[in-house]
Amino acid sequence: MFVSILYGVLPMFSAGRAFGSSPMGRAMLFDPNQDEKRLDRLNELLRRAQAITPELMSEVIAQACARLSAQGSAAKEKLNRRIEAHAWTDAALALIKLELPQWTLRRVVCDDGEWLCSLSKQPWLPLGLDERVEASHDILPLAILIAFVEARRAAASAARPTTVPQIRSAVDSAVSCDNFS
Repeated sequence: MFVSILYGVLPMFSAGRAFGSSPMGRAMLFDPNQDEKRLDRLNELLRRAQAITPELMSEVIAQACARLSAQGSAAKEKLNRRIEAHAWTDAALALIKLELPQWTLRRVVCDDGEWLCSLSKQPWLPLGLDERVEASHDILPLAILIAFVEARRAAASAARPTTVPQIRSAVDSAVSCDNFS
């Protein structure tokens, strides 16, 4: 099978064996929920973890940290030093600061051996008005990382375009529809 690309011909599949046994074997299909599924798998991995490891931190960075590659080398080096030193809480907080600068740590509470972590976009607002995410785990850095993944999910869903156009009401130009005749 050949596909023409700008006056040229590119062999993509030869007898269905170039990318696997079937033509669709390795093709990347568009799935609007791909990020959601990836974050679900990562969330489940973090919830099941009994200890935090450098491999687990690498998995979090690979699956949920899109902005980290655009950061300067100094920021990446500081994060790597924290991971190498096994400073997991500091590394988790650094990930939040680098990846989601609009989110901040609002509350950390230990209740009966379980850590509750709350991240917030506007921590000065009352709890009822604030957009926040919460997560809990027996290990503090894992609670922070689970909250980070939930904040990443909230940020991704807020960035996703809606199918219904949003229209703002014009406050300065009110029109009366009453019939005064």
